[in-house]
Amino acid sequence: QVQFEESGGGSVQPGDSLRLSCVASGNIFSIYGMGWYRQAPGKQRELVAWMDTGDNPRYAESVKGRFSLSRDIAKNSAYLQMNSLKPEDTAVYYCNAEARLRTTPRRDYYWGQGTQVTVSS
Repeated sequence: QVQFEESGGGSVQPGDSLRLSCVASGNIFSIYGMGWYRQAPGKQRELVAWMDTGDNPRYAESVKGRFSLSRDIAKNSAYLQMNSLKPEDTAVYYCNAEARLRTTPRRDYYWGQGTQVTVSS
C-alpha cells in the first residue's frame, strides 16, 4: 500500500499563505502523477492541482495564479504553495497519487488522510 505524510494545513487570515507538503511511502514501484484535491463542507471533492510526472502542473480555474504545485520525484513528494488565500479556499485538502506498487502491474489512485485549511478573518 501507499502511506502519505501530509502537513502544512492550518488557520489563516485572508491574503495569507500556506504550503502543504505530501510525502508518499510504501511498496511503491513508481508514481505517475501527484496532486491535491479539496472538499469543503457540503460540497463534492474537487481537483485543485495535478502534475503528471514529466509534465507541467494544471490547476483549477479558481486557484490559477495563486497556487503553485511542485514535485520532488526522487522523494515521492508534492508541495502546494497557496498564496492570497480566500475564505472560499477553506476545505480539507487531500493529497492524491497515481502509483504502481511493486506487487502488481496495475496503476491505482491513492489518497492521503487530508489536512484542514481554514481561511477566516
